[in-house]
Amino acid sequence: MNRKSLITISWITFFIGTVIFVFFTPVKTFRNYLVTMVISALYSFTIAVGNGLINDYLNKKYSWVENTRKRTILGIIGTLLVNVVLVFFCNYVNFIIFQHRNSAHFFSGAMGTSNWLTINVALLISAILHAKGFVEAWKSSTKQEVVQQKLIAKSANAQFESLKNQLDPHFLFNSLNVLSSLIDENPGQAQRFTASMSKIYRYVLEQKDKELVTVEEEINFAKTYCDLLKTRFEDSVSFDFNVNEKDLKSYVVPLSLQLLLENCIKHNFATSSKPLHIKIYSENGNLFIENNLHQREQVKESAGIGLANIVQRYSLLTKQNVFIEKSATFFRVKIPILTQKTTAMTTQPSQESMAYQRAAKRVEELKGFYSNLISYCLVIPFLAFINLYTSPQYLWFVWPMLGWGFGLSMHALKVYGIGKNWEEKQIQKILDRDHSKNL
Repeated sequence: MNRKSLITISWITFFIGTVIFVFFTPVKTFRNYLVTMVISALYSFTIAVGNGLINDYLNKKYSWVENTRKRTILGIIGTLLVNVVLVFFCNYVNFIIFQHRNSAHFFSGAMGTSNWLTINVALLISAILHAKGFVEAWKSSTKQEVVQQKLIAKSANAQFESLKNQLDPHFLFNSLNVLSSLIDENPGQAQRFTASMSKIYRYVLEQKDKELVTVEEEINFAKTYCDLLKTRFEDSVSFDFNVNEKDLKSYVVPLSLQLLLENCIKHNFATSSKPLHIKIYSENGNLFIENNLHQREQVKESAGIGLANIVQRYSLLTKQNVFIEKSATFFRVKIPILTQKTTAMTTQPSQESMAYQRAAKRVEELKGFYSNLISYCLVIPFLAFINLYTSPQYLWFVWPMLGWGFGLSMHALKVYGIGKNWEEKQIQKILDRDHSKNL
């Protein structure tokens, strides 16, 4: 119980005490006003502090978010027991000690009715406090989750942009190296290479800002780039394209083939007597780039931008991995073909968004149950009061109490029932299966 809560209880005490004194106290004296305030404080502070302590204890032991069911069950049991004990204590002090009534009739007659009504009012207030604590806990949790997912998405986007921005200088640097070699070897080819390079670089600029491109676009660009390489290496390098027609409309990361082709050239020597054969083909939903191995000695350590860039970009876009296979005779890279134009930066938040929607739906279900419980605790005591005041010989309020109570029990089973975990597991399985199909 904090200072703010104690101030609130004091105001409630003052309000209730004043109302009782003005409307229900026949003799208006200052002494009676003080007595009314003391009795009001007895009920307000005893019941409020008792409920506050049990709530604080349960909140420390069990989280509303992580242990919702256990927290709710223990809250109901604890609140019921605590309020019954506290109400009996307050009524005993009020009726038996202050008013000197006969203790033999404490559980019957007017005192018994007062016990019943006071317990229901206390339970109503407790239910409101529980509902308030539950909603605040879930709001706080969902806000933190949304902020966390936004930070993850922003971080992933920033990382992805950083990887894509490596492509411009990387491609330009390597192309200029090729051009530099051609100027000495064959100035005519160097001139044609320069013209072709400008067309290819335009494609690089157009595609680098895209997260995915179609396999068809990437293959067409790769063929143009291969023509550029043929300009320099002539019959020392050969290229074989064999991509299934059905895979052309699927997606890969942009410039992946260009980087892998460049990687083949960079790490292997090619001569007319020992040509370099490069194959690009698709199989089982994957795109393969394979070359025979004529590994050259590296004068200086490679920057490792090509393969590392592709691996990192795919890791941000999908759970499917890029596989690299090397033997004594060949080197092969397998990159996944994505069947839908979705990325991790849109798919992941989407899945989290659906999880958030399920959580929000769960909150609404629980709020509905608490609203039903609060209405029950408010309406049934009111009906009981009307019944006992108008026709105490026939307790008709028992029937709506039992009927509504049964409906409330069914509502509780629906919200906290055993089958709920099974339902949530099935929903999660469907989401995971759909997510894997999309990728």
